[in-house]
Amino acid sequence: MNLAIQKADFFKQDFAIRFARYVEEAGPDIARRFQVALDQSLNKLASRPDLGRSRLFRNPRLQGLRSLPLERPFNKILVFYRAEEATFHAVRLIHGARDLPRRLAEPPDSHLG
Repeated sequence: MNLAIQKADFFKQDFAIRFARYVEEAGPDIARRFQVALDQSLNKLASRPDLGRSRLFRNPRLQGLRSLPLERPFNKILVFYRAEEATFHAVRLIHGARDLPRRLAEPPDSHLG
């Protein structure tokens, strides 16, 4: 049974920023491949939310998060999510090499100059 997918506002903003960057720096074909990889990952997680790794953060707002990398070549990008009985909550979409506890707690565009 697939859970209903719900995308948080920060997740949508993370996606929009990253998609625009791919279009600008790598071209629209790569951006579309990124979107397909993300959609496939979300659908996979909606049917098997246990696939992702449990994350432990000190910030109470980040408790219960899990993460899963996208498929190659986008595997450095992590989907952070929570799953409930009937709903899969996509919370954030962040590069795994970032300061994750800090970045997960701040708005998506706060690192842009």
